Amino acid sequence: MKIAVAGTGYVGLSNAVLLAQHNEVIALDIVEEKVDLINNKKSPIVDQEIEEFLATKPLNLVATTKPEQAFKEAEFVIIATPTDYDPETNYFNTRSVENGIRHSDTPKNLVSQNVSRR
Repeated sequence: MKIAVAGTGYVGLSNAVLLAQHNEVIALDIVEEKVDLINNKKSPIVDQEIEEFLATKPLNLVATTKPEQAFKEAEFVIIATPTDYDPETNYFNTRSVENGIRHSDTPKNLVSQNVSRR
């Protein structure tokens, strides 16, 4: 199964590493340095398990900065980009998630968007 993961922070990279043990995973990020580290089997974040898995486990994981490469033929897309929560307005800023979905070129039946705004 081909899975795309948009965002390689802690949540995205954790999911990508776990899923890449048994699936083809392409991780998308906008930061070239993070992509290079992942492709060189080094973690861009400090996490012992992620570092160990990247260095020692056989993973089917590639990172890219190109959305068309990440989303092409993906059966599932995980959007793991930051959302900013404002406790005063009780509002999540989900623009980065919405942009990831909008630019994924993923068939709409594979991605559901449930965003509530105040």
